[in-house]
Amino acid sequence: MDLPKKRTRLFPSAAEDAQSSKLNVDTPQTTSASYALSFLDTDFMMRDELRPVRLQLELLKPEIIQTELNIVSTVVIFGSARIKDSDTAKTYLDHMKAEAEKHPDRPDIVRQRKIAQRDLDNSRYYDEARKLARMIASAGQDADGAGCVVSTGGGPGIMEAANRGAHDVNAKSIGLNIVLPHEQAPNPYITPELSFQFHYFAIRKMHFLIRAKALIAFPGGFGTMDELFETLTLVQTKKIAPMPILLFGKSFWQKVINFDALVDAGTVSSEDLDLFHYVETAQEGWDLLHQSDFGFNGTEL
Repeated sequence: MDLPKKRTRLFPSAAEDAQSSKLNVDTPQTTSASYALSFLDTDFMMRDELRPVRLQLELLKPEIIQTELNIVSTVVIFGSARIKDSDTAKTYLDHMKAEAEKHPDRPDIVRQRKIAQRDLDNSRYYDEARKLARMIASAGQDADGAGCVVSTGGGPGIMEAANRGAHDVNAKSIGLNIVLPHEQAPNPYITPELSFQFHYFAIRKMHFLIRAKALIAFPGGFGTMDELFETLTLVQTKKIAPMPILLFGKSFWQKVINFDALVDAGTVSSEDLDLFHYVETAQEGWDLLHQSDFGFNGTEL
């Protein structure tokens, strides 16, 4: 007598259950919304009461995927989505110069030319972010192509530059995008299987730091400030282990944040200012990472 083959698992998988649930004959009972399997019921999953479950799923999905892809450590690069690459910025400035010559009395064109010049000046940050990401990604490769992986917010500007730098050397990079009221698409340089989308800012920020070995903040706006100060707070309060935190562009950071005033006011200690370092070039940033005690030696991270 032939015995039935032994199953490797006693219970059917979720996929098997989902398939079986579709084999029922349509009746008033089986077509009722209440009869649908809960994990297949989109309307149920979208209920306000299911927010804790959605939070958990948003934490779990990127974690499981990164674990399966052997992503052990990352270097996080923050910065403005509005900073352009030098070629784009120069092309626009040349256009506005031509417009200003044709319409010297137009205040709006004069203003746009000034903005175009500012954008070209700021484009150096894009170029340096790309160079630094290229250095990190090159040094971080291991036999499996993983190692220390560049991680960004997944959008344009500085985020694109960092993903692009990793892409330049055929290295993996991560993009943690966020759903916003206005359209936002992931930049084309993110490794497709490491391109994630989040609803919750809090869970996204956790994923920035779970594997982080260092954080580099380029000039940016509210989002960059939020991510930087959350990291500084977590390190200051010892909720996470210390790591190199680099602020790119000393003149920018000292202009927008008066850290010394916080010390003078007694709201932070002078030692708290040692939590971060200013850098001006990709090479300077890489040298600081390489000299740190966090394993940036290109072999073990």
